[in-house]
Amino acid sequence: MIESYKDFKNYLTHLDRRPKLLLHSCCAPCSSHTLTVLKDYFDITIYYSNDNIYPEEEFFIRAEEQKKLISEMGLDIKVVVDSFNKANYDEAVKGLENLGERSIRCYNCYEFRMEKTAAYAKVHGFDFFTTTLSISPYKNSEWINEIGYRLEEKYGVKFLYSNFKKEDGYKDSIRLSHEYNLYRQDYCGCIYSLAERKAHLDEE
Repeated sequence: MIESYKDFKNYLTHLDRRPKLLLHSCCAPCSSHTLTVLKDYFDITIYYSNDNIYPEEEFFIRAEEQKKLISEMGLDIKVVVDSFNKANYDEAVKGLENLGERSIRCYNCYEFRMEKTAAYAKVHGFDFFTTTLSISPYKNSEWINEIGYRLEEKYGVKFLYSNFKKEDGYKDSIRLSHEYNLYRQDYCGCIYSLAERKAHLDEE
């Protein structure tokens, strides 16, 4: 089990083949830097599965930006866009709606999306799965890795350690977003993060 970013980088250099990796992506900007880290080591498929996003139109805007980024980067990577079903997300965070960002509500959201990723990876014969979520300074990487390793045991697909905010990953994602002229939203994606963002702006 990889437990540090240093060990993760060392692990990449010792891969003796290009394993198949299913990379859950929340949006194009967050995947940009992540792809620069992973593209030379894995045969990657992007799995865009984000029932948490609000409003529904935002889900499709982000999906198209994800496809655009892959094209702009000139990568031979398939983008799988999962169907959108907000009711599934609502069930995952039921009773936690009024908790703030970085609360157990977010933990459940990570787990919900990552489990869908692990299940898809199992069915489709991937060697590894991971997520771009950890690139955000607002996301708890320890939680993400805890969930990932637990899902590895449940589904029998290896989880790739995730802490892509390291080495100024978040800053690089902003740079790449400008370079590729990506749409970059100013909230996490869910209706609750949008409301929190608006409340913060109203206070300023």
